[in-house]
Amino acid sequence: MSADPKVVIGIATTGRPAILAELVDQLAKQSIRPHRLIISYARPDDIAAIPQTLRDSMSVEFVTGHMGAAVQRNVILDHVKNEDIILFLDDDFFPHPTYISRIIEAFLDHPDVLGATGSLLADGAKGPGLEIEEANRLNGNAKTTSFLQVEDVFNTYGCNMAFRCTAIKRLETRFDENLPLYSWYEDMDFSRSLLPHGRIVRVNGARGVHLGNKTGKGSGVRLGYSQIINSIYLARKGTYPWSHALKSAGRHFLINALKSFRPEPYIDRRGRLRGNLVGIGDLIRNRITPERAATLTISKVAS
Repeated sequence: MSADPKVVIGIATTGRPAILAELVDQLAKQSIRPHRLIISYARPDDIAAIPQTLRDSMSVEFVTGHMGAAVQRNVILDHVKNEDIILFLDDDFFPHPTYISRIIEAFLDHPDVLGATGSLLADGAKGPGLEIEEANRLNGNAKTTSFLQVEDVFNTYGCNMAFRCTAIKRLETRFDENLPLYSWYEDMDFSRSLLPHGRIVRVNGARGVHLGNKTGKGSGVRLGYSQIINSIYLARKGTYPWSHALKSAGRHFLINALKSFRPEPYIDRRGRLRGNLVGIGDLIRNRITPERAATLTISKVAS
């Protein structure tokens, strides 16, 4: 890696045009700008809110294909050129202005690091979600620090994860397109496939806020199915330890079952439970096909 690494940012987006436009505007204010910005979208409306002036100033490249986190991120990988670091951001992750510079420092200081994820000032995915104004306030109040600590982690978190491009190309690492739509655990599968060859770390100085916006998530039934089947599929594949996979599937089934009696207004617990049960039925029949999630009947309640 050169002393002045090139960073390409890849954003897979679906159904969040206003939030995406705000994110692109914030990326323009990073202390170190990305070398390139690639946005993978499924429908024209997904990118309609980004002003032309911002598109030009950031030299945004738009690529399109079938909807789904894994598929859209692979399209981004297909367009990586001679960059040193690929940084995948969710369209609702707002980085602190020093985020990119901290990620670069981590890769420069630790040649054995192949993948990195930042630390969250707040994660709206664990609740009803955060508004843009709250994310901006948290980032604005976070003090800039020269302290850069990295610690080994089980996997990168999909909302913000960076990888050494040479490793990805050498190992021909791809996102598993058998994990459709929301692609539950595709981030873990991708990052852990690199573990035999180097380290996966969290960079505590690279901070940001994950809105956890609930639009664009899709059906609760489909997500519930993926919560069961994807865990077992990845355990069979070898990127997810069986002990973790069984605990994950069991934990989500138990949580969805208990909370389906009094579900949160922002989560389709009953839809997820229904999907869990379909997944368990497929497990009994030894049908481990995560791609089936895309064909299940859609719950009427938003997940």
